[in-house]
Amino acid sequence: MTRAQPRENPDGRTTVVLITHDRREELLRTLARLRRLPERPRVIVTDNASADGTADAVARHFPEMTLLRPGRNLGAVGRNLAVRHVRTPYVAFCDDDSWWEPGSLRRAADLLDTRPGLAAVTARIVVQPDGTEDPVVRELRESPLPGPGWLPGPALGSFLAAATVLRTDAFRAGGGFHPGLWLGGEEELLACDLLRQGWWLAYAEELTVHHQASPLRDSTARRVLGIRNTLWFTWLRRPLPSALRRTGHLMRTVPRDAASARAFARATAGLPWVLRQRDPVPPELERRLAALERARRTSPARRYVG
Repeated sequence: MTRAQPRENPDGRTTVVLITHDRREELLRTLARLRRLPERPRVIVTDNASADGTADAVARHFPEMTLLRPGRNLGAVGRNLAVRHVRTPYVAFCDDDSWWEPGSLRRAADLLDTRPGLAAVTARIVVQPDGTEDPVVRELRESPLPGPGWLPGPALGSFLAAATVLRTDAFRAGGGFHPGLWLGGEEELLACDLLRQGWWLAYAEELTVHHQASPLRDSTARRVLGIRNTLWFTWLRRPLPSALRRTGHLMRTVPRDAASARAFARATAGLPWVLRQRDPVPPELERRLAALERARRTSPARRYVG
């Protein structure tokens, strides 16, 4: 049984932001899907110095969309650049190989409208072309964190950028994505800082994002960045005993190969700036982070492979 397609009814509360690099054909397909959304959101694309003609193709085929060309690969910070141009109360992130289901942006804005303490809602992720749930959805649905009864779903300790609608003012107040992390698990640090400011993050089952992983994705390079950034986040925000424990757990559990060795070497090389910016969270928030850490150890979505 398929869901009925919502009738076109523009909704000006949300802007969609994408970053891309050398994935022209996939990006064009995603932009075509976003153009057909009944909400008719404004779309901002940051082209991270693609060399395959991506920017020119976007300008030619989607002239109504805002195209930013910073001239270098900013990674996740390309989203920060785009958010500077956002004038709507909410911003929905999206990747060049993912897209929002019709009606989900409107529903996300409704949830945020009525919950002023909620910074972000994360959607259910459906993997295409199979139509199956991403393994991370179970982790979101079974989050161990307690939260107030007014949340639309389980309280979260982090979010997935390509499946999340955020309150624009909260994103800016949280500082956006940290330039030091560049890309790969960059959400964890921003989410932590939002929680520290008193915001809530939640999973919302009624929202849906579709993801068809790009065949151009370099899974090994992404694993290196993911391990490196996990270590950096740990040393930036976790108290010393927790930082030591999590570092030790990663050393014992990541694959013993050249990619993991590169990740630890790069993390070690970045320790001078990480330790200069180190600012451990208070005990109440650390208890939440520790609960998430324990739950993630058995999650099938938290495997450093590739």
